[in-house]
Amino acid sequence: QVQLVESGGGLVEAGDSLRLSCAASGRTFGVYAMGWFRQAPGKEREFVATISWNGVNTKYADSVKGRFTISRDNGKNMGYLQMRSLKPEDTAVYYCAAGLNGALLSASYQYNYWGQGTQVTVSS
Repeated sequence: QVQLVESGGGLVEAGDSLRLSCAASGRTFGVYAMGWFRQAPGKEREFVATISWNGVNTKYADSVKGRFTISRDNGKNMGYLQMRSLKPEDTAVYYCAAGLNGALLSASYQYNYWGQGTQVTVSS
């Protein structure tokens, strides 16, 4: 079992930056790929970014490429999502997830564990 807790969400203005954190506990976090997903009201959960277990490889959704950066610190059992140049359409609940089913996981069904989410609201 891996328990994940997100933090760092909030209300910001368009163009601002925000860093989300994901604290992991339980089984060894360092063997899991990690991902961030988001879900806006009335929409399906969508992939944002993923990082391999060792932090070497990353993959991003086109909508956030160049603005968001995913990272992790396995020594601290932490994952991060640095978000820059935020837009109103980035408003959503953001979830971190951990999965064993590959190196870079962009589909939600590939993940084994999920956090409860943190709200990000970007005003125009």
